[in-house]
Amino acid sequence: MNNDFPRIVTLLRKERGLSQKQAALELGVSQALLSHYEKGIRECGLDFVVKIADYYNVSCDYLLGRSLDRTGAQVRINEPVVRSAQEKTDEPSKPNAMITMNKKLITDSMNIIFEILNRTEHRGLTSEVSAFFMVSVYKMMRALYSSNPKNPQAMFSVIPELYQGVSTALMSIVESNIGCITTGRPTSEHSAVDSSATPQLSPDILSKKYPELAPSLYNLIRDTEEKMKKLT
Repeated sequence: MNNDFPRIVTLLRKERGLSQKQAALELGVSQALLSHYEKGIRECGLDFVVKIADYYNVSCDYLLGRSLDRTGAQVRINEPVVRSAQEKTDEPSKPNAMITMNKKLITDSMNIIFEILNRTEHRGLTSEVSAFFMVSVYKMMRALYSSNPKNPQAMFSVIPELYQGVSTALMSIVESNIGCITTGRPTSEHSAVDSSATPQLSPDILSKKYPELAPSLYNLIRDTEEKMKKLT
């Protein structure tokens, strides 16, 4: 089948709190066969993929790792309009499909993050998460700005030889502060987050609460983890 199917069906069963024996009984297969499916020892047929998708109320694309949204939703963007050479000279250029897609993945995901922060109602956590994003944007903007040596560097007060290392260090400190705050440890400036004040989250909850935004978040997670796996 593929490497994702065994992992996903196992997670779905455990998420529902079912024993392997109970799930196998309700799916009409032996426990040994279901165990082989979950371990990736054997591949199931398409009929069983459909059956288990219906059983867990997810899409086949989700089971096969083709979508991180349980409904199988994919991020969609408007197709770029093909224009004539004359039209291109008369109108300002439009962003290409890759830019439009990546912008959507990032902005949709950040909208979810800030909505979660709003629900958490923790000023310190909001401050630190915002600082992390701000430093990231600063780093990318400065890298692009500095790509042309003719651009005046007076726009920035931190000298070029220092900004990369110092901004990276600042991001690490902010990330450490976020780690402390979210795991119940206060920092010198902020109190810890009370776990009872944080919203309960799961892929199912996110998909229901943010049906238009969640597919972007799932695709961002998938793309990022694929890059991470190449480093391990």
